[in-house]
Amino acid sequence: MTATRSLKEAPWLTSGPVARVLAMLNADGEEARVVGGAVRNALMDLPVGEIDIATTAVPDEVIRRARLSHIKSVPTGVEHGTVTLVIDGKPFEVTTLREDIETYGRKAKVAFGRDWARDAMRRDFTINGISLTPDGVVHDEVGGLADIAARRVRFIGDASQRIAEDYLRILRFFRIHAAYGKGEPDRGGYLACIAGRDGLAGLSAERIRAEMLKLVIAKDAHSSLVAMDDAGLLLRLVGGVTYHGAFRRMTAIEGKLGLEGDPIRRLGALTVAVTEDARRVSQRLRLSNAEARNLDSMGHRWWRLVGMDDGVARRRLYRLGAARYRDRIMLAWARSGQHTDETLWSEHATLPDRWTPPPFPLKAADFVSRGIAEGPALGHVLALAEDAWLAANFPLDPGALKRLADETVARFKHDHRL
Repeated sequence: MTATRSLKEAPWLTSGPVARVLAMLNADGEEARVVGGAVRNALMDLPVGEIDIATTAVPDEVIRRARLSHIKSVPTGVEHGTVTLVIDGKPFEVTTLREDIETYGRKAKVAFGRDWARDAMRRDFTINGISLTPDGVVHDEVGGLADIAARRVRFIGDASQRIAEDYLRILRFFRIHAAYGKGEPDRGGYLACIAGRDGLAGLSAERIRAEMLKLVIAKDAHSSLVAMDDAGLLLRLVGGVTYHGAFRRMTAIEGKLGLEGDPIRRLGALTVAVTEDARRVSQRLRLSNAEARNLDSMGHRWWRLVGMDDGVARRRLYRLGAARYRDRIMLAWARSGQHTDETLWSEHATLPDRWTPPPFPLKAADFVSRGIAEGPALGHVLALAEDAWLAANFPLDPGALKRLADETVARFKHDHRL
């Protein structure tokens, strides 16, 4: 059916790169429409991000027209009908309409087609199956408009069949519901996800990682994660206990501090109680080295931060750096439960905004001049001196620094009977 609602006033549709691509493709018997998330978000009055375009033109024709229009084309998935066009540095995926010839999971055999309804039926959810013509007319062949109005995420056609085509759609079901849905997940889709959960074992860790990191920062991630846990899905994904109370508190803490939701920080709240948890989750989700290090740092003895005073907080900030300090503080705060001093936690978490640790002012030369030979002994003395400097609350007065250096050398010589 064709909807009565129009998006013809949408500025991103009527001018700029999108209008240029659509004008290029809508000529000489071919048709192109905006599809997927851009249409969904526009209809829900949400920001429009990536803009995907579907067309009746085959990939070679898309490339030919782009060349004539002096538009860069990249054959990113030409065997599946996808060509990426780049205008003013912005990419647009243009995909030829397709229809299934044989279906066997993600490797379904497809042929290019010209039937918009059949192409829509191949998509995952009804709210993603709506298309938009350049004149702003919305085309809905799958009931997506009604589901947008109800904030309902529903599989197109038979949910079990859609899932069997790609088991990642189980995670996408919960992620899309967390971002755009309302209330309980669609019952039919939920039961189909439970029935198909064994298929998660065949997914690559990289694909699971990508979906999980999007899911945990979605608007209503907490409810979707609880539903996933009830369905026996989270244990299969992360391999351990999940902490929904800490996750919920972490999202609230981010709000109190005015911070954007961070996927690794939220993943830590959900899954990490000790560093062994961080390592397990990092391996199962194939996190990047940087992500794994951040998750491990969050879980490292976070409980030592509970009830600390300002001096300890400053020393932790000096040792960890601002980002890791704040993340570990926030994990400790989230794990400390409801009955804690919120004001004190907030003061600790915002310490990097008010105070920058000074660099350690003593140098190797200060100790060489005091008779410490270069080598392991010098490194040891420097470490002892830095610890003493931190314990003394970061003194910078030259006299205090001289005394600290003298005392450190005397202690080292006494301990080593030099």
